[in-house]
Amino acid sequence: MFDGVVAAIRELGPVRVLPEKTRIAFQVRMSFAQVTPRRNWLDGHLVLARRLEHPRFRRVETFSPRNHLHGFRLTRLSEIDSEFRSWLAEAYRVGEQQHLRVKPGP
Repeated sequence: MFDGVVAAIRELGPVRVLPEKTRIAFQVRMSFAQVTPRRNWLDGHLVLARRLEHPRFRRVETFSPRNHLHGFRLTRLSEIDSEFRSWLAEAYRVGEQQHLRVKPGP
């Protein structure tokens, strides 16, 4: 499952994979995702610029108006589906800090 997540992220563009003591973080300009491998699953989170309530997220924590941590657990490779990949792409853009380049309204 870990290799599946890494492959899905690498499809989005260049990324730094940062192994730490208890987790593996993914970074472009800033960290946008992390996973913690377990024996039979992966726990992790994505950072999105919006708060997204969805049953696949175990928790959502808001740190600022455009910085929301979305915790997940993957138990099957099939969970790295188009929906999950769309969230990875959104988080990758946060990692590039594109969410900070929003033009002000009129």
